[in-house]
Amino acid sequence: MKRISIAALILSVCFVPAASAQKTITCPAKVNWTEFHTVDMARYNPCETVLGVNNVGNLQLKWSFTTGGNVNGSPIVVNGVAYFGSEDNNVYALNAETGAKLWSYAAGNFMEASPAVANGIVYAGSVDGNLYALNARTGALLWSFPTGGAIWWGSPAVANGVVYIGSTDAAVFYAVDANTGALRWSYPVCWHLDSAPAVANGIVYVGDWCGNVYALNATTGALLWSSQIYGGGIVYRGPALANGVVYVGSNAGWVSALKADTGATLWKFNTGGGIYASPAVANGVVYIGSNGQRLWALNARTGAVRGSFNCNVDADGSPAVANGVVYFGCGTAVNLGTAYALNTLTGAVLWSTTANADISPTVVNGTVYIASGADGNNVDAYGLP
Repeated sequence: MKRISIAALILSVCFVPAASAQKTITCPAKVNWTEFHTVDMARYNPCETVLGVNNVGNLQLKWSFTTGGNVNGSPIVVNGVAYFGSEDNNVYALNAETGAKLWSYAAGNFMEASPAVANGIVYAGSVDGNLYALNARTGALLWSFPTGGAIWWGSPAVANGVVYIGSTDAAVFYAVDANTGALRWSYPVCWHLDSAPAVANGIVYVGDWCGNVYALNATTGALLWSSQIYGGGIVYRGPALANGVVYVGSNAGWVSALKADTGATLWKFNTGGGIYASPAVANGVVYIGSNGQRLWALNARTGAVRGSFNCNVDADGSPAVANGVVYFGCGTAVNLGTAYALNTLTGAVLWSTTANADISPTVVNGTVYIASGADGNNVDAYGLP
């Protein structure tokens, strides 16, 4: 773990936030990060008050938990428990403060994506093709829904009693009753789905392997619009949603901003490399990394560059933003990476640590949770001394 001087950075311009109309949120005493995007659908925690620009450089390792396989998703933290999946086929529940194991549940294959937690139930998709519903307190199986295809990196989203999940099963997107596991509706898309859906205002937004983004009625599954993003390609991890705009990237290297009500393109930007992650959106700025070896900060309204950070290696993880700090990772599939915390105003590195290459941090209640370890099979928690 180390701090890096500003002189070690290559910044194109400062990460100055743009004007934002992002909604005001009433924050509880203890904050939950309930699914991959968080409830705001933009990987942004506006309620973080413990960690910030002035103290994040003091982060220290609180605990580390080792699984039997790689951990590729963002840990989910709800009511003092951290939930995540592993390539050892298990879903884990740990005490979020101590890292002590509370329970695990073994599926039939890898658990690659982040789970989602709602109303005391953990929803997790597996490469074995099943969506599992587990008791959040005990890990007991409540029900499973077979999709017939693998569920890879497309994390589920839960809204109004429905779980939304994609599969490689003839490229079908599913809406499943959150209490019973019964199918509500399904919608066929172009090809595979590795996209975590974003759900808001009765609409589900999801991308596919043909570069299409779909807006579906969350209750009926009816298509409201579809739009192919500039450059096409595969949409991995899924879109983010903020202030009536859908932000999405693909492995073709382009990030696009689409009007949430019509799908019309507002702007597009070439990152210089394939995008394998979801953007984070906060305070009028879109943060997105790519295989062009940079983390980009873009004006959310216009797509103009606000700043960039040179990783020197790929930046494949999905960033997270909280209290003036953007957390993200740089690394490659064969090399151990680095997790960073940058000042969103200046781009200065405030903190860094060695971590797994595909880093999608979770930041909540004064703790940063990331997948780490030489083989990526740890989940580490960092907090203040």
